[in-house]
Amino acid sequence: MSVQGKKILVTGAAQGIGRGIALRLARDGADIALVDVKADKLAAVQAEVQALGRKAATFVADVSQRDAVYAAVDHAEQALGGFDVIVNNAGIAQVKPLSEVLPQDLDRIFGINVNGVVWGIQAAAAKFKARQQKGKIINASSIAGHDGFAMLGVYSATKFAVRALTQAAAKEYAADGITVNAYCPGIVGTDMWVEIDERFAELTGAPKGATYKKYVEGIALGRAQTPEDVAALVAFLASSDADYITGQAILTDGGIVYR
Repeated sequence: MSVQGKKILVTGAAQGIGRGIALRLARDGADIALVDVKADKLAAVQAEVQALGRKAATFVADVSQRDAVYAAVDHAEQALGGFDVIVNNAGIAQVKPLSEVLPQDLDRIFGINVNGVVWGIQAAAAKFKARQQKGKIINASSIAGHDGFAMLGVYSATKFAVRALTQAAAKEYAADGITVNAYCPGIVGTDMWVEIDERFAELTGAPKGATYKKYVEGIALGRAQTPEDVAALVAFLASSDADYITGQAILTDGGIVYR
């Protein structure tokens, strides 16, 4: 399994799972285009990738903005000298009872988690076609894209949507030699889960850390997931070993949701 020499764009790459994916792909021999809204943290990840002996380019973009995503893909191609894979990783969580969800809540989370994936699929597929080459599109779904979770109803809806988009895009682009898959993490020890836990504490009165602990205790393998666990699956999907896999949303959660 290798991505040696591949040119790969990762959105949401400044921290957490995105950073873990970028570093794993760099260790495996890929050059990385790092995209995020957090310019300062992007620079730090760029230095980490370069320390591994690989090229790294950064681009500050809000993935909810279509033109910004297209510009990021153009920049990746120019800066790295090619374009082979996009990882549509950027996403946000939203903990709120459905009874309290407001229009602006829907606009924000769908704009990033769903629209951002659509723009990434479009931009990457257009670039692969323009370059007259095959390519890979890898999207971030979640265990919440397989089961709807209480207080995470809208977030779950966005991740179900990513699964649907992944399947539809796989069918639409198969004839062009473009594969489209998704990865579905579980309870990952990142800043996102710190925010989720704090929000649950506010809503339910549970002590801080209790919600995170409860979910981790439900993992069959007995520990929280790391960004590196997620990155291992993404590295496989980005490699030639996954050339015959498309339209799949693969769970990587240590044993929480079973399909």
